[in-house]
Amino acid sequence: MTKPIVILGIFVADTAYRAERQPKMGETILGNSFVLGPGGKGSNQSVAAAMASAGNGGKVHFITRLGRDAFADIARATWARAGVVPEVTEDGESYTGAAYIFIEAATGNNAIIVAPGAAGRVSVEDVEAKRALIESASVFVTQLEQPIPAARRALEIARAAGVVTILNPAPAAPLDDAMLALCDFVTPNESEAEALTGLPVTNVAEAEAAADALLAKGVGAVVVTLGGNGALYRDRSRSVHVPVISAGPVVETTGAGDAFNGGFAVALSEGRDVVDAVRFGCATAGISVTRPGTAPAMPARAEIEALLARS
Repeated sequence: MTKPIVILGIFVADTAYRAERQPKMGETILGNSFVLGPGGKGSNQSVAAAMASAGNGGKVHFITRLGRDAFADIARATWARAGVVPEVTEDGESYTGAAYIFIEAATGNNAIIVAPGAAGRVSVEDVEAKRALIESASVFVTQLEQPIPAARRALEIARAAGVVTILNPAPAAPLDDAMLALCDFVTPNESEAEALTGLPVTNVAEAEAAADALLAKGVGAVVVTLGGNGALYRDRSRSVHVPVISAGPVVETTGAGDAFNGGFAVALSEGRDVVDAVRFGCATAGISVTRPGTAPAMPARAEIEALLARS
């Protein structure tokens, strides 16, 4: 049996508002549209990975907490459609998380506020309860939306078992070198790389400098996602800039990083060369940004392979 991909993170219900601009404090403006849908970095990455997996179904497990409410029903329906196996602790003392997403109508750029709810209570004990699952994985992925002690413990368990570890350090938070050293791959975007290193990241050369600073902290390798400039892969022996792989006009950038991480994890789990895995992640993201939403925008395996074949 193929080893699974295991992801720790949060689900939130995305409440997405599209308008010409954000309101000022104390101001009310009319928006152009509203969409309620599934979100949360860990959940989005799980959906992206399940959709991108060959054969689909049963390969991607997602560890999280949910409340007992209508938003939890959205989560379970989303995972069922994509083929994600839920590893859920139900928390009747809290609520399923939610996110406010503002989308600028002219550009598709976004600003987000996350209230994690039950998933903000993911604990070390929750992780320990899934120890055997984490140890059985081919790739383990986490982010920083759930409490950091839980992410750290899961990375420790995965590393001790020889599982490939990916940390998507989002949202940006201070991390000590010991935690970074547990990571085979760290996948920040420009602002997260800057927050982790204190170095500006506005181009490929600056991304290389930030990646070097992370390597010096003990990270195995770094992938800096650069939006419209693609991604930079850097380890101690090579540095490769992978240009963006475009699938058409950009509609919305929300979830692009999650699409990348899900696709990247799948390609690594299949034993692809790491630069090929970065290209696979870029293609996954390249398709996702041509569609509105986060989890609903994640492409199927056949779409990714078709884009790579013509790129």
